[in-house]
Amino acid sequence: MPMNRVPWRNVHFYDASTGARLGGFYQKGSLTEATMVWILGNVLLVVKSQWSVRHRSSGRTIRPSSDPVVPGDYDIHSKGNIRVSDEAWFSRLISHSVSGREVAFREGVRERDGKCDISGEINDLAPWDVWAGFQAAHVFPLEHESLWIQFNYGRWITNMDSVVGSSNINSIQNGLLMSENLHTRFDQYLFSINPDDGYKIITFAPNRWGIDGRILDPICRDPNNRDHVSDDVLRWHFRQCILANMRGAGEPVFETDFPPGTDMMATLRAEPYGKERFEMELESRLKFIPGEG
Repeated sequence: MPMNRVPWRNVHFYDASTGARLGGFYQKGSLTEATMVWILGNVLLVVKSQWSVRHRSSGRTIRPSSDPVVPGDYDIHSKGNIRVSDEAWFSRLISHSVSGREVAFREGVRERDGKCDISGEINDLAPWDVWAGFQAAHVFPLEHESLWIQFNYGRWITNMDSVVGSSNINSIQNGLLMSENLHTRFDQYLFSINPDDGYKIITFAPNRWGIDGRILDPICRDPNNRDHVSDDVLRWHFRQCILANMRGAGEPVFETDFPPGTDMMATLRAEPYGKERFEMELESRLKFIPGEG
């Protein structure tokens, strides 16, 4: 069964006037006070009056700085009401199947990057076109293509202007090459990249992955390469990570290990967001056309 993200948090937010818990997160070490203040003011909270955040044990008012957030309890002070944003969060599948329509995306991301953009691990077998353990990840998930179209996120893509009748979601600019284990964690919103803090990688769960505080590899974001990853899709994923990990009790972390004989569809139907994930899985399977590509 899926679990929420509260148990491993070491930072907690409270409404100073009521004592109500508003959310929190796990700080591995890379999230700065400046980023936390921005997150509270621009993503998590709806506050109409002036507000401030104080570290409870020290009484220190937090100002935007490059200092790392110190674990502990933080109180949000305001003369007006404080509420948590109800901005939509989108669950996503843990699926690595590639249909013919995605082959060009996969090949393009491999050719551009040649290594895991997150860990820096180089694929030594690339000269022989062997990519075992490496996967081309969509930053904005393919299974939410209808939302991509609805909100016109194709405007974030600048290398496919001549492609007629395409949503542009399979642009290389919406992709990163990752090791397989990191791809799964990326899809679970357990880490993300903040393009507005030097492309820093931030993890949101206890881990020994060795990526917290690393910088996204420059090979995938070279501005002189027309296929560089889009900052806007990275911002979208980072915002989704904030909503998944820091708001209220957080969103569920879904099961990804389905042994042979497991009724995957029954599991999905029983989960939070199960209906949405069931429909996405069904649509994903229907999209695959055997023999295509």
